[in-house]
Amino acid sequence: MPVIAYIDKSFTRTSLAVIEKANEICAAYAAQGFDLTLRQLYYQFVARGLLPNKDTEYKRLGQIVNDARLAGLLDWRYIVDRTRNLRALSHWQTPGSVLDSAAYGYRTDRWASQPHRVEVWIEKDALVGVIAGACERLDVPYFSCRGYTSQSELWGAAQRLIRHGKNGQDPIVIHLGDHDPSGIDMTRDITDRLALFGADVTVRRIALNMDQVRHYQPPPNPAKLTDARATGYIARHGYQSWELDALDPATLDRLIESTIREYRDQWLWDRDTAAMEADRDRLTEIARRFDEVTAYLDDNED
Repeated sequence: MPVIAYIDKSFTRTSLAVIEKANEICAAYAAQGFDLTLRQLYYQFVARGLLPNKDTEYKRLGQIVNDARLAGLLDWRYIVDRTRNLRALSHWQTPGSVLDSAAYGYRTDRWASQPHRVEVWIEKDALVGVIAGACERLDVPYFSCRGYTSQSELWGAAQRLIRHGKNGQDPIVIHLGDHDPSGIDMTRDITDRLALFGADVTVRRIALNMDQVRHYQPPPNPAKLTDARATGYIARHGYQSWELDALDPATLDRLIESTIREYRDQWLWDRDTAAMEADRDRLTEIARRFDEVTAYLDDNED
């Protein structure tokens, strides 16, 4: 894990204590296979009573973390930005290596024979990395709505979900968002607009819900009074709101996986997985013997 110093910097005793705790929290999550955004790390501090839930404290933590990384006191891989990523085409050293890669990545659409078609939608780009683990393990598509989903994306999703319905499957959209005036309303908006576009879809909100707020007790924020939906939200839930980021990543992972499994026929899944793995074994054998294949082709050229 890279701990690299780029600058010399002195820290106060208070800042060193924050850095030590940040390392402890991040290392514990890294051991479980999770990285954290700065926002998620901040909520771990708040949940432990180490920082008050104030914007000024979030900014202060961000500055300490930034300086600590530059000074070689915090691993660079612990904190991630999931909204800005380099994209590039794939490359291989040899034709045999691309076959080996194809064998490793070979997957059939095992949901095609399932009674349900499941997708996972999340409000925030910054949390896509948290839901990716469960979704990729269970081969379920997922995407970030980035707030209220665009008309273009929702129309396209409706057409896709309509096709699944015509194939005899029940489409399921699992939705996760903040518990605040807009975050709650986004689930309603997705449901209404998919119906408007003719898609018969079950939209199931699995987080953040009030029972989870009571159970996990994430740190609250004031509800945004400037939000056009604030009046109805406050009448029902009061003046506090909660961010999805404040839930433990491992908790979100388990919640998503258990919900997906509710809609999956395990016998069909195991059958289709066995067939897929047999195909993958054949591809792996071809990749392993690629030199023999090319030698045979060379010997039989006209």
